[in-house]
Amino acid sequence: MNKEEKAMMDVKVYKIPMAGPDDVVGLKKLIETGEIIPEEIVAVLGKTEGNGCVNDFTRGFCTASFRSFLARELGKTEKEVEEKVAFVMSGGTEGVMTPHATIFTKKEVEEVKTEEKSLAVSVGFTRDFLPEEMGTLTMVKEVKRVVLELMESAGIEEKEDVHFVQIKCPLLTSDRIIEAKSRGKSVVVEDTYKSMGYTRGASALGVAVALDEVEEAKVTEETILKDWSLYSKVASTSAGVELMNCEIILMGNSKNSISKYRIGHSVMKDAIDLEGVIEAMINSGLDIDKLPNEEDKKRIVNILAKAEASPDGYVRNRRNTMLTDSDINHTRHARAVVNGVIASIVGDPMVYVSGGAEHQGPAGGGPVAVIIEK
Repeated sequence: MNKEEKAMMDVKVYKIPMAGPDDVVGLKKLIETGEIIPEEIVAVLGKTEGNGCVNDFTRGFCTASFRSFLARELGKTEKEVEEKVAFVMSGGTEGVMTPHATIFTKKEVEEVKTEEKSLAVSVGFTRDFLPEEMGTLTMVKEVKRVVLELMESAGIEEKEDVHFVQIKCPLLTSDRIIEAKSRGKSVVVEDTYKSMGYTRGASALGVAVALDEVEEAKVTEETILKDWSLYSKVASTSAGVELMNCEIILMGNSKNSISKYRIGHSVMKDAIDLEGVIEAMINSGLDIDKLPNEEDKKRIVNILAKAEASPDGYVRNRRNTMLTDSDINHTRHARAVVNGVIASIVGDPMVYVSGGAEHQGPAGGGPVAVIIEK
């Protein structure tokens, strides 16, 4: 192989239900039957049943469970495993959303490059961020750097072929804020919950800049979480207390892949945009008329979407109370609504919907991607 040519890859995707944040039984069975070779696992994308807020312990619990299980299977330390596998856990399975994990595997194969583009996946990690860097331009630039590296390593030549970039990013805690202040540094916001929005937004803008969706000069400290005209159509970011860096799973289509899967995307303009979901299905390669039939549904491996309450408190000119409910956070409302819309289309509530879509799709909407079997 010419050293400038990318090795061909075969990417596979598996979706397993979970009875709890520590449930690795589904993965264990797939390994025991030989369907999954643990050495080929590159990413675990989970929806856990916590509240999705700052104190959601289920994300870290789920990560630790999968990480320790794979360490035993591979005969490696947990540190060695986390340097190779991206564990991205998104909390909150409100409404009818089913807790589950999507497992991505990848291996190099001896195949000749073709003109057909198939699913390609690459995972990577930013450096750890200091508390004062979280939610700032520093995070934007670091995410941009890694996204471009992952695009190259996935063998994706055109930026238009990147269809979903899933990021797990850190957030500010009281201890992290105190530590920064002890060094004479200030943080972007001292409300720990609001910090989730800043890190999600900065990470998303890093994707937007990397993929030329937004001019880099337009992204400043002042525009993060203020200028909603700046957004990515493929970024999906989720914040958690369990890490200090960003873990990134980049998904797209490449001629360097022989995967039997393909991915496409679109954007939901608001929380009830059924048409946006259909557009994503068509973009993935499904030839459908209005709604998917039963055969189409069988080809859908998973749907990945972002959800948020519109900042103006309205959907289709109708007022809602998502932003004014003091008992239930608005991200929880939004996840339940978007999951309900998607589940009704595909006849399956086990789809991935993450809340908080700052700079991810237009205000009140969010990116949606569909992975199908060709």
